[in-house]
Amino acid sequence: MRFVKFVLLLFITTIIFSGCASVVLEPADFAWPIESVLTIDENGMIQENRYSFSLNVKPLFQAEKQDTTDLQMETVRIIRGTKGYYYLIAPTFKNVYVFNADDGRLVLINKIFISEAGLELPAFNQRKPYIELLDGDKHLHFINSYGIKESESEK
Repeated sequence: MRFVKFVLLLFITTIIFSGCASVVLEPADFAWPIESVLTIDENGMIQENRYSFSLNVKPLFQAEKQDTTDLQMETVRIIRGTKGYYYLIAPTFKNVYVFNADDGRLVLINKIFISEAGLELPAFNQRKPYIELLDGDKHLHFINSYGIKESESEK
C-alpha cells in the first residue's frame, strides 16, 4: 500500500512539473528583409503597418541632437537583425542606435559611433549575420549589436 501511494505521488508530481517545463523554439530568425524608412508624425511617432509596429522617437532625437522641437517630416531608418535587435538611424545622426524589445518598449543596448560629421543619406541592408550600413551608395560598415565588425574572423 505504501508503495502504491509513493508511485501515485511520484506520478502526480511528474505531471505537475512537466507542465512547468519551458518551451524553446529555435532556431529563430527575427530579421526584417529590408529596412523601413518611416516619417515622423506630429506626435513624434513612427509607424510601420507591415509589421504592426509603432514607436515614439522623441527620446532618440533628444539623445542624438538634444532637440525634439521640429521632428515632423523627418525620417528614421529602422531594420531588425536576425537576433531580434532593432537598429535605428536618421540623416545627420552620428550614431547607430541598437535596441531590444522589452515589455512594450525598446531599450537601448548599444550606441555605435559612426561619424563626427553625421551621415547624409544613411541606409541599412540585411547582410546576415550583420547589418550593412551605407551612406548613399557608399558602404561604410558591417555592424551587429556589439558594434562595428572589424575583421573576417569576427563571424
